[in-house]
Amino acid sequence: MMIADLIDEQDFRERLLALGIDVPSNADPDTCARLAAQQHACRAVPGLPALVAGLEAQAGVMLPEVREALARHLRPAVG
Repeated sequence: MMIADLIDEQDFRERLLALGIDVPSNADPDTCARLAAQQHACRAVPGLPALVAGLEAQAGVMLPEVREALARHLRPAVG
């Protein structure tokens, strides 16, 4: 039996931080995604489109609040 790690709010936040996106330590997924989209609009964040695509490919192991934040804020921001 294979056990998959879920993409939770901490994992989502850490992936954004790795790209240099500034998000508060207590931010929920919606806030993280909204802030990332705003920063991407001000200056393109290298790697953000690839991160969004990679996360979307793993939607089955993503917590619903992370999936919703991704769809609401980041998918429209990266096109």
